[in-house]
Amino acid sequence: MEQTAKAPVLEFKPEIANPLVQEVMERSGQPLVACYQCRRCAAGCPVGEETGYITPDRLIRIINLGDREKALSNALVWQCVSCYTCGTRCPNEIMTGRITETLKKMAKETHVEPLKPKVAFFHDTFVKSGLRWGRLNEGEFVSFYELKNFFKDLSRFKFKAIYEEIVSQIKLALSMMGRKRLHFGVQSSKGRKELNRLFKKSKAKKQA
Repeated sequence: MEQTAKAPVLEFKPEIANPLVQEVMERSGQPLVACYQCRRCAAGCPVGEETGYITPDRLIRIINLGDREKALSNALVWQCVSCYTCGTRCPNEIMTGRITETLKKMAKETHVEPLKPKVAFFHDTFVKSGLRWGRLNEGEFVSFYELKNFFKDLSRFKFKAIYEEIVSQIKLALSMMGRKRLHFGVQSSKGRKELNRLFKKSKAKKQA
C-alpha cells in the first residue's frame, strides 16, 4: 500500500513563542492568548480570498506558536484593510487590524522585505506628509507615493508596469477631478512641532 504524506507536526516551544507573543500584545494592545480559534473573524474577513490560507485566526495562531518569520511576512499583514470586521465578530474583541499594523512596523524595523511594496510606500508617504504639514495634502502625497513606485519599477526594468501605472493614475485623477474629489492646494495645521516631538519620542521609546 502507498503511504500518504503526513502533515508536519507543529511543535510549541515556549522559550521561542512567549517573547514574540508578549511583544505583539504589548505593542498592539490585543489579547492574543484569548483567541480560541472559533474562526468567526475568518468568516467575515473581506480580504480572506486574497490572502490564501492566512486568515486572522491563522495569523494569531502563527504568532502564538512563535513563528516570527511567517508572522512578519505573509499576505494578510500587507493586505489587511483595517475594517475591524474581525473585532466586531470576535467573542473576545480581538482587533486583528491592530495586530497587522504592529507587524508592519516590526517588519520595517527589522528590514524585512514587504510582500506588497506599494502598501509599505503608502504608509511611509502618508506618515511623512502628515508629520510635515500636520494633515494630509493629496497632491503631495500622491506625487511622492507614485515616485517611490516609479523608482522601484525602474530599478527592476519594469517599463510596462511603469506605463500601466501612469495611464491608470491619469484616468483616476481625471475622474476624481471631475467629481471635485482631488485637491491640489497645500494646507497645514497648528501643532506640527508637537506632533513631530511625539513621533520622535515614540520612536526613541521603541528603540530603548
